[in-house]
Amino acid sequence: MESKEMVKIAINALEEKKAENIRVIDISKVSVLADYFIIAEGKNRNQIQALTDSVEKDLGKAGAAPKQIEGYESANWVLMDYADIIVHIFDNENRLFYDLERIWRDGVCVDAKDFM
Repeated sequence: MESKEMVKIAINALEEKKAENIRVIDISKVSVLADYFIIAEGKNRNQIQALTDSVEKDLGKAGAAPKQIEGYESANWVLMDYADIIVHIFDNENRLFYDLERIWRDGVCVDAKDFM
């Protein structure tokens, strides 16, 4: 499956569970880690876990299995590694603290709507 299709599925899964401040960064030209980072925010532990479950379920239905998922139990920063895309789901405090958008500013911010 192409990474753009994976991004579309992940964004839909996040929106379905009311994720906030969804951002997509194209890092394909600045890193070999992945093609895209998806960064989203949940209000609390339960919502962050529900967002994670939704992304995993929907990408799984499409045939994509995660290489790794970290942070699910504490649910203040969940990292979902699907090789071509990496999904980061934060609580507000940790998103501000780690500020991935600043760290990866050499990547290209892409409007999530461009994948719909």
